[in-house]
Amino acid sequence: MARILLLIGVQIIGVQIILAHLCSAAQTISLPEPPQVRATNHVVSLTLHAVNENGRDAFAFDGATVAPVIRASPGDVLKITYINDLPVKSRETCAVNRCMDMTNLHFHGLTVSPNAPQDDVLTMIAKPGEALHYVVEIPRDHPPGLFWYHTHPHGESHRQVLDGMSGAIVIEGLERYVPEVESLRERVIVVRGRSIDHDLNAAELRGDVEIPSKGCGGEAEAVEEIFTVNGAVRPRIEIAPKERQFWRVVNASADRYLDLQLDGETFEVVALDGMPLAYHEPKSPTRTTNHLLVAPAGRLEAIVTGPPPGTHSALRTLCVNTGPVGDPNPEMVLADLVQAGSGQSNTNAVRERAHAVDGRPPIHKQIDVEPLKKVAPSFTAIFTEDKNGFYINGRKFAMDESPMTSVRVGTYRHWRIVNRTGELHPFHIHQVHFLAYAENGVPLPHPAWLDTVNVPFGGTVDVIVDFTNPIIKGMAVFHCHLLNHEDKGMMAKILFK
Repeated sequence: MARILLLIGVQIIGVQIILAHLCSAAQTISLPEPPQVRATNHVVSLTLHAVNENGRDAFAFDGATVAPVIRASPGDVLKITYINDLPVKSRETCAVNRCMDMTNLHFHGLTVSPNAPQDDVLTMIAKPGEALHYVVEIPRDHPPGLFWYHTHPHGESHRQVLDGMSGAIVIEGLERYVPEVESLRERVIVVRGRSIDHDLNAAELRGDVEIPSKGCGGEAEAVEEIFTVNGAVRPRIEIAPKERQFWRVVNASADRYLDLQLDGETFEVVALDGMPLAYHEPKSPTRTTNHLLVAPAGRLEAIVTGPPPGTHSALRTLCVNTGPVGDPNPEMVLADLVQAGSGQSNTNAVRERAHAVDGRPPIHKQIDVEPLKKVAPSFTAIFTEDKNGFYINGRKFAMDESPMTSVRVGTYRHWRIVNRTGELHPFHIHQVHFLAYAENGVPLPHPAWLDTVNVPFGGTVDVIVDFTNPIIKGMAVFHCHLLNHEDKGMMAKILFK
């Protein structure tokens, strides 16, 4: 009888019961491992489809809606056929108007050309039924590390990335800078935001990830998103006591911050935003911290150690105060660490990566930035917003607009980003990295080379931008990486010449 009643209930409120089952099961599954695509004869070839599944946009690959991890080495070529199989008429609403289901790809953080058929987000765009053919050449001197790909159609990027259209890219060779990682078990961890605004199980999901009843910024709004880890809600990550693992974490959220903490343990940071710490500071290849704020689109690569026997530990994000008009960004549990195995199951994972070791010495790029810090900024980007949209230097982005600024390739430049709003904004520039060295005019305790940096509400960040790569010429963009803000105008063009 109970089984009959259950079947009747499923027929009546099937969606709600299925979601409840998935929610309760989420805490018992191990961390999912997405498929991986590797190079053959220095070419990484794959076909991605943009699809709509159960009302959410997604990447489809090899018969499943799980975005693959793309693994390449410096000197490889990415050949990606991207087919837009989204509906001709979308039922979703985007930042300003109803979505048109246009889509494209951005290879976030890769120092590659902004021109078609490479990392071009301005002219390469596919309508439903169309396809794009990317040929992305990874320079032979490209830094190794964690990068990611996501959709970037202006006006629709927030909706698509929030739905989960993102995946990780690994450029091999980090063991040249930190040899220990070669022998460690590697985990690629893609953290995405998931909207629960219209979810029938929103209250249960909030409870599952242990969101406190009170935030840290005095926000009045209800929490609209939770985080998933490799597509799962609060999975288990197996790690033996005292086992050291190499974690590569990307904040693939469309609009949420991660302040990562590992209960009772520390992160031994080896790279940020795909840039090994030793690339610019060979005498300081690692840095230890007990938590780290990772902007939307930011990446953390770190060695972690398994907690002592008999203790419970979790990977969590702490509450982030996004400002008086910012969105709630509460504390929550991302994953539980479980003590299973002996750590000897790493052999296969290490063997799979062994092909990337090429014996070349590491490349270091040390420059004297002190003179640049002493000169006035050559460009200032001012973030503002009002009820009608979001702006950089008083201008709202338009596809046919001329570049806001231009730079001569072969130079370093001092830029200042000014946030004249009441909320935290992450600044991102395509194609290049920069040294973030001061906040509100005060030197940072740990300057870092990044491609995305948080700009405090009502404050400033000073950066030294590296425009020296000769292959990066053409039109690119810089923008706020709260993609809802980018869609509503907080983006501008930059011409590399």
